[in-house]
Amino acid sequence: MTTRLAMAFCLLALAGCETVGGYYDSFFGGSGTGPKPTELQTISPTAEARISWQAAVGSAGGFAFAPAVAGGSVLAANGAGEVLKLELATGKLLWRVETGTGISAGPGTDGRIAVVGTPRGDVVTIDDSGRVAWKAQLSGEILANPAVSDGLVVVKSGDGRIYGLSAADGRRRWSYQRNLPALTVRSPAGLTVVHGGVFSGFPGGKLVALVLNTGVLAWEATVATPRGSTELERMTDIVGAPLVDERAVCAVAYQGRAGCFDVLKGTQIWIRDMSGIMPLAADNRYVYSTDERGNVHALDKATGASIWKQERLTGRSVTGPAAIGNYVAVGDYQGYVHFLNRADGGFAARIATDGSAIRLSPVATRDSVLVQTRNGGLFSISIR
Repeated sequence: MTTRLAMAFCLLALAGCETVGGYYDSFFGGSGTGPKPTELQTISPTAEARISWQAAVGSAGGFAFAPAVAGGSVLAANGAGEVLKLELATGKLLWRVETGTGISAGPGTDGRIAVVGTPRGDVVTIDDSGRVAWKAQLSGEILANPAVSDGLVVVKSGDGRIYGLSAADGRRRWSYQRNLPALTVRSPAGLTVVHGGVFSGFPGGKLVALVLNTGVLAWEATVATPRGSTELERMTDIVGAPLVDERAVCAVAYQGRAGCFDVLKGTQIWIRDMSGIMPLAADNRYVYSTDERGNVHALDKATGASIWKQERLTGRSVTGPAAIGNYVAVGDYQGYVHFLNRADGGFAARIATDGSAIRLSPVATRDSVLVQTRNGGLFSISIR
């Protein structure tokens, strides 16, 4: 950990922070300083959640992993350096490959290759047969899932740089860099590649769109403006990967605001006060957000107006949400997956996994969600 990042966690602890310090301490091995977790209360289910299949994919160690879905397959990685490919329908193992190095992020995939990142800043690519194809060295620790699109591997390193690498051989095509404030959050701050663009948030509340093929800046928008007299008070990092659909790019900043912006021009559609540290999710009507205390929100997609707020998961290190049909799924630090009703945020169902933390957002498929736990359980969970 760099001096700057170590300072961030030190200051957060001294401040008695109930938010991002405790949350990401739980990712990276610390004890956390967050609010006392809410005890789960008995619910009256209105839907049935069940585990369709489960697999052991290896411990996450001190990092955070989520699976990636491509066609009829699931790809998963573990902290010890393995990448696995499984059948989406059954969980059957198709192959397992040892990369020869610890893994800290990934996998990302386009269905043909899988890409992971390491604490040393290495990018490792595995082809569809389970063979390591190439490795490339970047400038810093990789904590966010790489993305693969249009012959490029796009990776964000912990020092705020974004790289476009050739998917064929790992050669650098372009890089994008911006100055960072003195105090930042060490987190899986990701990026989203879609519509021929690369969308990513940065410390200081900035959201950018880059041209995928060249890395040229297309537009920059301000989600939140740093405020306060100390560096700690002025932290406004956009931590999660932006949410992108056909019309809008949406993001949320810690100690800042949430907002949606025009996908082509970056002009503001709506913005509102909200502090968050996890990626957003959406369906055709609502945007869903988990704030830093563990409350889950539904916002009107067109205006940002509040629809509902679920407050009975406070302090449970709740993941970002995933939208699936009439429900919104989140995981927590004890390995529970909670399904909330899309209409009002009430509890529809709850199911336990292996008792260890789910650190990253569930991954929604057509009829299930996938979650990966700290102890290495991969679960496919359906809701009816």
